[in-house]
Amino acid sequence: MRTRSGRGASRGRELSGREQPPTERYGARRTVNGRWLVLGKDGRLTAYARTDDGLLRWTETRPGGPAWAGPDFFPVPHLTHLSVVQGADTYVHFVGRRVTDGKDGLPATDIVHAIQYQSGRPVTEWRSLGNPHPDPEKAARLGAPAAAVSASGRVHVFVRNAGGGVMLRRETPGGKWDRWYDLRGSGVRDGLAALAHTSGRIELLAVGEHNLTWWRQHEPDGEFQREPTMPVRVAPGTASAIETAPDRATYHWIDPAAGGIVAHRLGGWPIPLGGAPTVEPVAVVRAVLDGYDCTVLAHRDVAGQVMLAACGTENEQSGVWWSQTGEHSEIAPALAVDALGRVVLAVLGRDGALRVARQSGEPGLSMTPSVPV
Repeated sequence: MRTRSGRGASRGRELSGREQPPTERYGARRTVNGRWLVLGKDGRLTAYARTDDGLLRWTETRPGGPAWAGPDFFPVPHLTHLSVVQGADTYVHFVGRRVTDGKDGLPATDIVHAIQYQSGRPVTEWRSLGNPHPDPEKAARLGAPAAAVSASGRVHVFVRNAGGGVMLRRETPGGKWDRWYDLRGSGVRDGLAALAHTSGRIELLAVGEHNLTWWRQHEPDGEFQREPTMPVRVAPGTASAIETAPDRATYHWIDPAAGGIVAHRLGGWPIPLGGAPTVEPVAVVRAVLDGYDCTVLAHRDVAGQVMLAACGTENEQSGVWWSQTGEHSEIAPALAVDALGRVVLAVLGRDGALRVARQSGEPGLSMTPSVPV
């Protein structure tokens, strides 16, 4: 199947209905981890990014667009990292790492959590989940959090601890938070990849210097069991996960030796997909293209140009061909499928403004030119 950039095909075409980019105060300057373009229960897409002082949010005014509202600004000072995850109930959860001034002039590091229940609605107050280390020096070495939400709506927060292992804190069935639990492990780097399957089971991948480690639940909301490590090198902070079959995940990451993207399923071998990406996670989404279940991927190259590809889901061996989209992004791009079943590509420009391109009505994965929001 073919992928083609609408911008390249329509270069010079006059676009109508453009909105002015946001003011300098509300220009996005930082990315968020996880899927920063999500589909709400009402069929509207929402995009998220960060400034130095908080969270930015853009929301479609109706399912399928093309108009958007925003950016809305939510102050969240002192964050060093922010992850976004959506549950099966479509609630969007924000999990961040925060550093504030503590006692005796020492920094105080904790994990914070907030929720958006519906598209376009306010974000709840940010609640501290604390830090598994009571010692301030160890607490300061806490890593960036990742999260997943089980089918029952329980949020699971994972974070690298000061010793290079993985800690878990999750909600109880009654909505309170359980204590921090040590999943153990060693040599773990930042860039945890967590995934909740449609069955409700959650699995986690952690990257070490020379290996990968998995933890999996064998039943929804059950305990996590550690799988055997795999001796493979992964560029830290580049792993992402998507469910490609019932209770089976496909992970994508960057091979630090070859510099390209690979796909991997537990129990198999890494499959090279090529590309020349920057060191950040590849965007992945499943979509129906020409009647086939496909996996769509997007990444930035070293110049910030966005590349796009598609293949049959779990059929990477048949080949993946990357195409230039003509889009430029300052952060890793995002992919989603809108209420009309179209693939949507979101990028952030140099001015901090959101730009959105959608799948055209042509066969394959032909994209329209992006439009500033």
